[in-house]
Amino acid sequence: MAADTLLTAVRAHLQLQPDHTVILEPIKRGASGRTVVRLKAEGHPPFIGIHYTMERKDNRFFLPVAHFLRKNRLNVPEVLYDNPGRHIALVEDLGEQDLHSLADQPWEEREPYYRSALEQLDRLFYIRLPRDLELSPPFGPETYAWEQDYFIDNFVERHLGLDGTALREHEELSRLSKNLGASHRNLVHRDFQSQNLILHEGKAWIIDFQGLRLGRQEYDLASLIYDPYLDHTAEDQNKLLDLWEEISEERPVPELLRDCAIQRLMQALGAYAFILHEQRIDWYAQHISAGAKLLLAQVENTPLEDVLRPILEGAVEK
Repeated sequence: MAADTLLTAVRAHLQLQPDHTVILEPIKRGASGRTVVRLKAEGHPPFIGIHYTMERKDNRFFLPVAHFLRKNRLNVPEVLYDNPGRHIALVEDLGEQDLHSLADQPWEEREPYYRSALEQLDRLFYIRLPRDLELSPPFGPETYAWEQDYFIDNFVERHLGLDGTALREHEELSRLSKNLGASHRNLVHRDFQSQNLILHEGKAWIIDFQGLRLGRQEYDLASLIYDPYLDHTAEDQNKLLDLWEEISEERPVPELLRDCAIQRLMQALGAYAFILHEQRIDWYAQHISAGAKLLLAQVENTPLEDVLRPILEGAVEK
């Protein structure tokens, strides 16, 4: 049904005859509750077609957020056609190469794209939010607490088969959610990782921004620096921090960045486990060990180390 709707949309947008050849190529590894495809009409440049449902509430924010970010000169694909009534959109095709595809390349090749991505993040910090733009609720204590429960439910209990009671009742998780949720003054992407940064014309372009909301900028920064898909070495993590300091003219408070990294990595591991077991997308399994290793490094010498170390060490070994 989604494929037929998108084919109809591209024919209407380009005013094609019914017998004009249009090739539809699924874009894999998406887990956002949307159908995303590449549409190639003979004689025309390709489009990215998106069909979304309202099962995830943030999907309805994609189009207004796209227009808002583009108006504020962020690198996001242009929306070329949209039909909110049928939950479809055609957007500019930026190509297939994302930041994740450069994982094995030397720093010198990756650095310009990291710089471009971090420049986008810095620009997002200064954008003023218009009163009439509806977004997902801000990151507050309840949002962080939900992410923690998501991690315990899906990763600790469902994936590893362990009892998460002691972790769920740990006072440090409550402190973490309250501390991080005490301030949410800046716009954050919420999933600022390598697969959502497309490489196009020598720059990084942001996609999957429908989860944009107010929160802590350090959450996005931690999402990129401690991205399990890339599994940066400690040396590369420091290079990224140096690059961020050069761009933003400040370095994040180490304890705050660590707390955001712990929170983000718990969310990521919860998501990998949920997608693996609920949606049966096996590709995510390969990144669980890296995520557990990164989280273990972040909780070292913190009140969470005693309760999380045995959990995470078991996941790293799997």
